[in-house]
Amino acid sequence: MKNYLITTKHRGVWFAQIEEGKDITSETLTDLYNCRMAIKWGTEDGLQQLCNTGPTERTKMSSVSDIAVLHHVTAVFNVTDKAALKWLK
Repeated sequence: MKNYLITTKHRGVWFAQIEEGKDITSETLTDLYNCRMAIKWGTEDGLQQLCNTGPTERTKMSSVSDIAVLHHVTAVFNVTDKAALKWLK
C-alpha cells in the first residue's frame, strides 16, 4: 500500500492508502483504505505539512474508514512514511 493525501473539489482533505500500481490520475478514485479526513488542519506550514510530517496535536481528524469511491479529486500528494504513522494512530 502507498500513502497519499487527496483533496477534492468540495474542499475535502483525506489521508488514504491505495494499492501499489493503481491508477491515481482519475478524478474518481476507488478502493481507498484506512482513510481519515482532516477536519481541521492545525498546521503552521499549510497542507503539505500534513504530507511531510503528518498531523499535529492541533489537527482534528475523523475516525478511520475505507472509502469505496471518492469523486471530484483535485490533487493527490505523496505522504512520507513518518507522516503516515501519525495518520494511522
